[in-house]
Formats: sequence, structure tokens, C-alpha cells
Amino acid sequence: EMEDAEFEDILDDWFIESLKTYKDLHVYQLEHPTQVLEWTSGNSVCVAGYSQSKNEILELRLPLKLLADENKSLCAERDFKVSHGGFTDGPVRCLTHIPGTRCAVTNDGLSSDLQVWDLGGEESDVIRRTGSIKGKRSASERGSRIAARPSSAPQVLHGAQISDVQLTELASGETLYKLETDSADPLSSLQFVSDTVFLAGCCNGSVYVADTRTSAPPQLSHSPSSAESVIWWTDAAAGPHPSSRRVIRVSSSGQAVVSDLRNLGGAGCQAQLDVQTPGRCSQVKVSWAPTLDDCISVSGFSGVVQIYNTRLWGAEPQEARPLFEHRGHAVSSQQTDDSVPTFVTSHIWHPERPRTLLSAASDGSVHVWDWVDPNRQGGSPTP
Repeated sequence: EMEDAEFEDILDDWFIESLKTYKDLHVYQLEHPTQVLEWTSGNSVCVAGYSQSKNEILELRLPLKLLADENKSLCAERDFKVSHGGFTDGPVRCLTHIPGTRCAVTNDGLSSDLQVWDLGGEESDVIRRTGSIKGKRSASERGSRIAARPSSAPQVLHGAQISDVQLTELASGETLYKLETDSADPLSSLQFVSDTVFLAGCCNGSVYVADTRTSAPPQLSHSPSSAESVIWWTDAAAGPHPSSRRVIRVSSSGQAVVSDLRNLGGAGCQAQLDVQTPGRCSQVKVSWAPTLDDCISVSGFSGVVQIYNTRLWGAEPQEARPLFEHRGHAVSSQQTDDSVPTFVTSHIWHPERPRTLLSAASDGSVHVWDWVDPNRQGGSPTP
């Protein structure tokens, strides 16, 4: 068993190291861990528990000190604040905020039905359930993926497997679009890459791209690997320029493959990530940085969030070293011999602040951190 003094030393070493490696680091402790982190504005985020019975669903405001660009030292507010809260009847495995509204949609991972929530406002700090959307499956091994259409009256794309994917209008519950395919592959990700075009990533590594304005069959790109037992997670970078529209697929064995969204079958670059496999978490998360070219983040393999620069990868898979690792969750949870290791349950990039991420772990910790690019240390700060 690790001695307390030894643990304190490790923590102190990491904290001293962190003064050089982070511009900002704030920690918060939830009573129960969350698997969902979703921005509701530039300074607030939604979290929710995933235990089998009743759970809290909360909106947290980020520490003001993090958001103060000038005179940080004068800003005393270092803590996260709960601004709105409510309760769910079951676990929350997926949560999507509807842009431009105070509404969120969740799924419990048990069936493909969705729950609709009002996040409260100035007058009320209560998050309350306002409705539901029927899915196609009463029981499902992974639950539904959910994507909100970026610019329209509130509409969500959802489904547990590729043949279930449909676009539903929230106000009327009306189905506006159904994906035409016979495949029953379970989904690991679903996202819009423009107002009408979406990408659906399957657990087997296949990726479908379709347009909700047409019933034409989707474009299909087969899995990068034929291994049976491997699960894949996908993310698309949908920048303003077509050249920045890339897709990354990461497998449970740590293989990463980048391809061009316009030519998914074409050769891209790839790498073998420096991760512990198989991942401890059933939910690996991979995400393109919204404002840093070529950077991706990965979590779910351990108690660490890693950042990689894909520009360094080649056509053949070679071992890649992370550009940065956030080890805060692993370091701050004291391990005894029989305790279950802490793993990162989710992470997200801040939509505007280039190197700011938020991460959550299985011990209930939530960290917001702004990392320093090790290649730029000592130089003048770059935006």
C-alpha cells in the first residue's frame, strides 16, 4: 500500500511540475462521477451521473479566474459553481445541448429512447424533464448517440445502430429524415459536419457520410482493420476550409487512422498511440482540437488525457509520442493495492480557448486545464 507521505511527495512533485506545464489548472469534486461533459455556453458545462438509479444533472459555471484574461491575480473566484440542477431517473450515458436554447437531450444507454430537458434560466435554477423521444430499440447494448443540428429549429439526429439513424424535430416529435441502409452495426459516434451533412461512426470502424436533404444512400468507408474484437471511435474536424475536413478513427488497441472526409477510403496518416491497451473504460474518446491545427486528444485508456500532433504521423503506422499528457486525475487519486484504478470518463476542448480542456474521471474529479505546448516553452507566448 502506498504510504501517505510517499503519496504526498508524488502529489507535490506533480504540482511543482504543473506550474511549468500548465497556464491554468482548476479542480472540482463531484459527489458522483460523470461520463458526459457538454458545453452549454463558453463558460458553463453540463454534467450528469451514470449510476443505475437516480442521478444528478448539473450545470456548472467555470471558475471566473480561468476566464479572466486580464489581471488574473486580482480575480479571487477559483471555484466551479453549480448554477442549475435537477435529477434523472436513470443513468446518463449521452448528453447533447441544443445550440441557441436552454434545452438538452439525453440517453440512458439502456434503450434508444431520448429524454428532453429544460436547463432552467434566470428565474429558475431547476433542470427539469419536459419530454421524451421514442427510439427504435427497447433494449440496446450501447444506447443512442445524439447530434444536434447546428442551425435550425431544434432538431436532433439519433440512433443506437446505423439503420436506426433518424432526424427528429423536438417541438413536434416528427421524423424529418431516416438513413437508408440495411446494416445493423452499432454506432460509436454521430455528428454533423455541416448544417445538413453528418458522419456516423460504427463500433467496427466503418464510417458513413450522408446528407439529411436527400434520401440517396450514404457514402460508406470500411473499417481500417479487419480485427473482430477491436472497437473504434471516430471524430471529424469540420473546419471552414474543405482541406481541414478530416476524420480520425481510434481503436481499442490504440491504432489511430486519419483520412480526408472527401475521400475516406484514400490513404491518410496513421500511428500506434502510446496507450495502455485494452482501454479500461468502455468509452474511449477522441477529439480534434477546434482551433489548433492537426492536434487531437484521446482519453479512456487510463487515468490520463493525451494530446498528439497528427502532423508528425506518416503513411505507415509507427509509435507516436504524445505532445502533452494531463496526468492530474491519475496523480490525485491515491491508489491502494486493491483499489480500482481511476480512469478518465470524458474530456472536451473549449470551443474558443486553443489549449483549454475539461476532463472528468471515475473518482468524480473534474479538471479544467490550459496546457503549455512543450515545444514553445521559453519562447514568447503565441495565441
